Amino acid sequence: MTQILAIDQGTTSSRAILFDETLTPVKSAQQEFTQYFPKSGWVEHDVEEIWDKTIAVCREAIQGVTPNAIGITNQRETTVIWNRKTGAAIYNAIVWQDRRTSDYCDSIRDEWADKISHKTGLIIDSYFSATKVRWILENVDGAREMADAGELMFGTIDTFLIWRLTEGRVHATDATNAARTMMYNIADGCWDAELLDLFGIPQSMLPTVLDSAADFGSTTLLGGDIPITGVAGDQQAATVGQACFKPGMLKSTYGTGCFALLNTGDDMVISQNKLLTTIAYQLNGKPTYALEGSIFIAGAVVQWLRDGLKMIDSAEQAGELAPNADPEQSVYFVPAFTGLGAPYWNADVRGAIFGLTRGTGPKEIARAALESVAFQTADLMVAMNRDWQGDAILRVDGGMANSDWTMQNLADQLGVPVDRPRVTETTAKGAAYLAGLFIGAYPAPEEFAKTWELERQFMPQIDGDTRAKRYAGWTDVIGRLMG
Repeated sequence: MTQILAIDQGTTSSRAILFDETLTPVKSAQQEFTQYFPKSGWVEHDVEEIWDKTIAVCREAIQGVTPNAIGITNQRETTVIWNRKTGAAIYNAIVWQDRRTSDYCDSIRDEWADKISHKTGLIIDSYFSATKVRWILENVDGAREMADAGELMFGTIDTFLIWRLTEGRVHATDATNAARTMMYNIADGCWDAELLDLFGIPQSMLPTVLDSAADFGSTTLLGGDIPITGVAGDQQAATVGQACFKPGMLKSTYGTGCFALLNTGDDMVISQNKLLTTIAYQLNGKPTYALEGSIFIAGAVVQWLRDGLKMIDSAEQAGELAPNADPEQSVYFVPAFTGLGAPYWNADVRGAIFGLTRGTGPKEIARAALESVAFQTADLMVAMNRDWQGDAILRVDGGMANSDWTMQNLADQLGVPVDRPRVTETTAKGAAYLAGLFIGAYPAPEEFAKTWELERQFMPQIDGDTRAKRYAGWTDVIGRLMG
């Protein structure tokens, strides 16, 4: 019996899910870990806590079972640098949401924006790994000297986990994660020497780049000798899990942030509307490209209502409050806690709530928070429609996709059908599929696509005038925040 362990190392928690031969989840475990905010706009993780909790959930999920293979999916761009000899990180992991290098990004934008866009598909932003690596090398005592001496290693979270799981034998990543570093040339398929020179990053620090389904070594830390054979960044893994293998297929994942990826096939489309060009997945040495829109805050806004304002006791409560909000109030919530992502890319703007009255209460704020996700997705869809001609098939996943109210609101605001699959844990499913594909346990992509199952389709229920009026209100408050 085939059993594949998927490690889903996310921004706020580590999860492990065991899948069977039909890619059905059998058992899972999850643990949250600490978020550190040393200064405004800074976000960090303790990599030892991530490691400990990742191993703990893996052991819980596979208790009594030795999986055939392991697939890893991870929060992307989050940057770890560790000592090659001791294995200890020299600084906390700098999280993808972190904005500390924004000023440096501003300083190189005029000269380097076009070149970086055409090499990496990315815009110059502190979101990506390169400037985080540079910051650590320049701000941690002795780091620059150690890097020049070949004593330091860099990796996104997948790379760090692979290195630890293989007990230091394998220093590798896959093409989807490499594509998020702002150091990897996605056209040529290699680390870019000119960009490494720009950021002052020695090539000796960098991992080997492999396909998304490949041999990433094996681990004996979970019992037996288990191969690691699938790796993809979380959003790309969800694209695979949603079986978006044809150009024009679009998936949108609603987790801490929201990330929409549109498959563009062999075409490396360079956006004219501030979207990203990235690698959706790479199999047999061939990359499949995608346009991506990145929203920094989606589910995290509900987490803030729960943990920051303590307005709700659970995330589910937001979906229960929203339908009962006063329809006469026009409250807009812009959750720019760490700036705005696509298509604005403004690191300096901060969150705000507009339209408050004496009658505004938890119901109206909860509704505005959930509506912000739909409005931000609409921003991405407008940009994608300008860059890519043709009808897109929209499939949703992630924790927020389980909220019927939120998904109906999404369909209403976008004016298109929204398809929710039977299994919404598509990120872990994608990682498991890649791992199983490599060992021959799962079918080729075109056959796997036939197994995708629709759980519910949400159809728009409001008219075009109402939709346009709501969106005009959103664009108005964004304009005010942007100055």
